[in-house]
This record gives sequence, C-alpha cells and structure tokens, in this order.
Amino acid sequence: MKIVIAPDSFKECMPASRVAAVMSAAARERWPEATVVEIPLADGGEGTLDILAKPLQARIQTVTVQDPLGRPHESRFGICDGTALIEVAEACGLSLLAPDERHPLETHTYGLGELLLEAYRAGARHYIIALGGSATCDGGKGMLDVPGIDTLKGASFEILCDVDAPFVGPHGAARVFAPQKGATPVEVELLEDRMLRQAAWLYEHTGVDVSSLPGAGAAGGLGGAFVAYFGARMEQGIHRILDLVRFDEQLRGAQLVVTGEGRSDAQTLMGKVPYGVLRRVQSVSATTSVALVSGRIEDRASLEQAGFEPIMEVTPRNLPLSQALEPVRAQHHLYRAIRELPFPR
Repeated sequence: MKIVIAPDSFKECMPASRVAAVMSAAARERWPEATVVEIPLADGGEGTLDILAKPLQARIQTVTVQDPLGRPHESRFGICDGTALIEVAEACGLSLLAPDERHPLETHTYGLGELLLEAYRAGARHYIIALGGSATCDGGKGMLDVPGIDTLKGASFEILCDVDAPFVGPHGAARVFAPQKGATPVEVELLEDRMLRQAAWLYEHTGVDVSSLPGAGAAGGLGGAFVAYFGARMEQGIHRILDLVRFDEQLRGAQLVVTGEGRSDAQTLMGKVPYGVLRRVQSVSATTSVALVSGRIEDRASLEQAGFEPIMEVTPRNLPLSQALEPVRAQHHLYRAIRELPFPR
C-alpha cells in the first residue's frame, strides 16, 4: 500500500513541512506496512521558497534589503541553473511587521526590487515569483523605483498566484485586500486612488492596461506590475507547484492521498492547496482516494460533494483558539487524527 501525504501549512501554527512530518509519522504507525511519501505544499504564499528549494535543488542565499517600512532586513532567495525562487513575503511580507505597523499607505515593495536585482547578480535569468503574504498595496511602484530594475527586462518571469482580483475596482487590490493589511475605510479609498494612478502609469510606460486583468491585484498590485513591466506569465500557484514537485510522478501507485490545511470550508474549493491536490488526483487516477484532515472543518457537505473522503477535523470544538494554535498541542491533535483516520471505502 502507498500513501501520499500532501498538506499545506496550518497557518500560525505549523509550516507545511512540519504538518507533513507529523502526518507521515502517524500514518506509518497507523499502517506500518505502507510506503508513505511526504510532499509538503504551498499555493504561492508564504513558505513557497522552502517548499520548492529542495525539489529544484536550489541554493538558498541571504541578502540585506529594505523591509516594507524601509528598514534593513535579511531576506532569502533560491538560485539554481539560472532560475531564481523569489518569495514576495521575504522582502515585503505582512509577517515582517508588528500589528501596529500595518499601514498600507506607508508600506512599499522597494525591498522586493532589491531582492530581484540581487538574484540577477547571482546569475538568475528566469524568475519564479510566489506572490502571497504581502503587506503592501503600492501596485509595484516601490519595486519599479529601484535603480537598475530595467536590467531585468531581459529576464523571464512566472508568477504564482491564487487570486483572480483585478488591479482596481470593487474587487481590486485596495478594496478587497487592503483592509486585511490594516487599512481603514478612508485609507482604502486613498489607496484605490493611488492604484488608479499606478495603473495609468503602467499603461503609459508599457501599453498594458492592468485595470481589470484577473490576478493583477494579487499582492497589492504586484501581479499587474510584473505582467505589464516584465511580461510575466501568470500561473495558478498550486497547479504550478504540483508540477514543480513532480506530484504526478510521486502519486503513481498510491491508494490514498492525505491533504489538509488550518481551516477548510467553501473557500477551499476556490483554488487552495487541498482542492488543487484533489483535482490533480482526480485527473490522474480514478482509484486513489483523497482524505482531508484540517484543523477546522466547515461546509462539510460542499467538501464531501467535491470528492474528499474521508474528512477529519483535527481540533476539538470546545478548545479555545489560543490553545488550539499552540504547536505542541496542535501536533498532538494532528497525530491523533491521522491515527484515527479510517481508510476510505
């Protein structure tokens, strides 16, 4: 019997690599005769660099760039055979700021531009950009202000994205995502005005109108900046990552795939890691079951209808969130859930 363990991180609790390790250890105890394969995953957000570095045999390099508020900060990138792995959150991530520092009118992407140039100097001519987790909403202006950034116009870019938000408008970067980054309603309108001006600037300098382009609003408009200025190709994060980790090859012969995330609900079916895993398995094998093991399960009927079986909730319902997020406690509950997981019919 072969079991593939392919989870996302449990946000604020465990990185995907740790989730996969705990699940795998429990699965080996639950089914000692099984071959268990670990494939920790991401969808283009935080953690993508660490997920992809090993399968792509990339060397991790650390450089000093500006953080979202202009302070010196050590950021990492991966490099292998002319391909750079860049995680936006390494340079301008929300996790780099304290809660009282989250002000999208002040944060910028200048450090990301510096990181891109450092990778170029290290030999990068192709870039894989993970867009998730940014603290910014500047439409890429900070990145494009870095001296020498035009050097990168000769490079090729693919950007990993899990949202289809346009650059501006009711469903755009400012109105949808800026409040999650600390913007007040008044600041959201100021940011929207700034994004409209940035869209006009990009059109004037590149001839590309990103205003309504799906995905252009990702990472505070970085998606649009990359497409317009560098001719980047957009990829749905989880699907491209599944290709890069050679998921189909490792899936061969498996009877069961176990995936999961911190919370699964109807939004899971909008392109998150577990749904990407489910769809890929369904397209490759008619006989492999996909179990969903997540910290919290909501909209169970929708998840069952999509094809997950079995579905297991990790965290006891009566446990306060603060306790549920304690790493040792979370690992214990996750291990127990896998030990109790029924083999699908």
